[in-house]
Order: sequence, then C-alpha cells, then structure tokens
Amino acid sequence: MNTNRILVVDDEEDLCEILKFNLENEGYEVDTANSAEEALKLNISDYSLLLLDVMMGEISGFRMASILKKEKKTASIPIIFITAKDTENDTITGFNLGADDYISKPFSLREVISRVKAVIRRTTNNTEKSSTEQIYFETLVIDITKKKVTIDGEEISLTKKEFEILLLLLQNRGRVFSREDILSKIWSDEVCVLDRTIDVNITRLRKKIGSYGKHVVTRLGYGYCFEC
Repeated sequence: MNTNRILVVDDEEDLCEILKFNLENEGYEVDTANSAEEALKLNISDYSLLLLDVMMGEISGFRMASILKKEKKTASIPIIFITAKDTENDTITGFNLGADDYISKPFSLREVISRVKAVIRRTTNNTEKSSTEQIYFETLVIDITKKKVTIDGEEISLTKKEFEILLLLLQNRGRVFSREDILSKIWSDEVCVLDRTIDVNITRLRKKIGSYGKHVVTRLGYGYCFEC
C-alpha cells in the first residue's frame, strides 16, 4: 500500500473523479480540486505529487505552479502538468517552472499511472540519496562525489567535460542552456573555445548514454536541455 498523497487539480470534475478512482486503485491517497483557487486553500505541503491542469479559471496551472515554487514549504513538491495545450513553447514553459513531467490530453490512464509512479520513484530516490550526492533519472545515475555515471548499474565512461555537461543539464532538467551558458559554466577557465566544441561534446555524450541520449534535446536557435 502506497502512503503517497496525490492532489489532482482540474476544472473537469469527471476527469478528476476518473483519475482519483484509478490512482486509488494503485494504492495512492488522492484528493481533488476543481480550481487553483480551491487547491491553494489546502495544505499543499501534505502532498507527494500534484497533477495540475494548465488551463483553468482565473489562476492557471502555470500560475499556481509559480506560486508554489516561490514558497519554501511547497517548492520541492513534484508537479505533472496535464493539459490540452501541446505546443513546444507551452512544454518549455512548464519545464522552466519546475515541472517533473508533462502529459497532453487526450491520454491513456495507463500512461498517467506509469508517469506518476516514475516521478514519485525518482523524487523519492533523490530525497533518499541526497546525502550521498547522487542524481537519478530512471536508471541513469550521476554520482557527484565519485564523478561517475551509471546506467542500469553499468558505469559509462565519460570525459570530464561530458560529465559536467550531463550534470548541468540533469540538475536543471527542462531548462534551456545556450552555448554561451554552457561555455561560461563548463569552460570558464579556458580561452578560444569554439561553439562547435560544445556540439561535438553533446554528440559524443548522446551516443555514450544510449537511449537516454534522446532526452538531451536541441532547441534550434536557443541551445540544449534535458527533457523528461
């Protein structure tokens, strides 16, 4: 039996009830709210995860997330946005607000349950492993102390720069870093480093981390980010 509490916030009452029923069948404790205003009256810090609709009344899901991320007690609560908006800019906005995942309507209930489990598992692991300075994304693990990366328990051989790029992107998943940003953070002590150097390192990094390479996304004209 799960002890994790989930809050579903959506102005579609039927959808809230469907999600509540199915998530409770998975053993989660689930509450619902039909507006951000209603949700913000609750003790949000009691929840392990928020399923948050983007398009709601006066306070949108994006605005609600922004409010929660500014408060110390709620800043670390994982958020999955559920929305009919499916443009690239909306997705980037969601991740830049600190979203842990983004599900577009229409969706299957199996997909929602799978993503809920993945986010809770990942965020729980991050909390448990924080003392050993490890960062998780599914089976990809960065050990900051030992300066190594493993996938499914197997160590991946990365150069110092590749390691630092992956660490930067994974620590700030969803945030887009320009080449200039990466140069200043990773090559800060060096001179005459070409933009092409970053592209080459990104290409090598993608190949080395296998199927996870698809999460290192190029935003043409902007830079790179790690998308969940």
